[in-house]
Amino acid sequence: MTPSACPQLCGGLSPSSSSLFPLQTRSGSHFCGGSLINENWVVTAAHCEFNPYSHIVVLGEYDRSSNAESVQVKTVSRAITNPSWNPYTLNNDITLLKLSSPAQLGPRVAPVCLPPTNLALPTNLQCVTTGWGRTNTNSQALAVRLQQVTLPLIALNQCKQYWGNQITSSMLCAGGVGASSCQGDSGGPLVYQNGNVWTLIGIVSWGNSNCNVRTPAIYTRVSQFRNWIDYVVSQA
Repeated sequence: MTPSACPQLCGGLSPSSSSLFPLQTRSGSHFCGGSLINENWVVTAAHCEFNPYSHIVVLGEYDRSSNAESVQVKTVSRAITNPSWNPYTLNNDITLLKLSSPAQLGPRVAPVCLPPTNLALPTNLQCVTTGWGRTNTNSQALAVRLQQVTLPLIALNQCKQYWGNQITSSMLCAGGVGASSCQGDSGGPLVYQNGNVWTLIGIVSWGNSNCNVRTPAIYTRVSQFRNWIDYVVSQA
């Protein structure tokens, strides 16, 4: 299945349960999120620094404290970071993970749709981001159950009022209205619903160090990388 197989084969389920999965150390510590784009590939943030030798992907998890969930623990055969990734500016913050064996798709595990190249998105579009990141700015503790929040897209020129020239065309801004992505959410999705299809438009990248809910957070603009994603998936 290719990432472009839409909408029949992707994006039809709730964003909170089907395509976002935790990236963990082999000892079970959560550090980032990732989104399934087909049965063999997960997309995440480059700054998560996924290491196939020491990290795993857990498919189908909702409650990290539960041992009763039917999860698929997957190792990764290859982690391919975009060649233009810049760890100093956080530009082009995207990595593809090839699962060592295909995901078993079902009600709890389904791919999200990818956007077309350079998809134009309206300001104030209501989007959803999900993750197991910090929920309290006074605590380093990560969420036990998957959290979900709706955020508006912010125009880049408005975003630059907060962040200046750090903002590039490879980024999206969202939030600033009382909720925010936070540490531990990195690599996870920013999606929007079009009809009954959920499309991945952003990857949690960076933001205010204390997760200020009045400051928009920054997401990797997935449509900028659609051609690169298709190329990597087709070659491997």
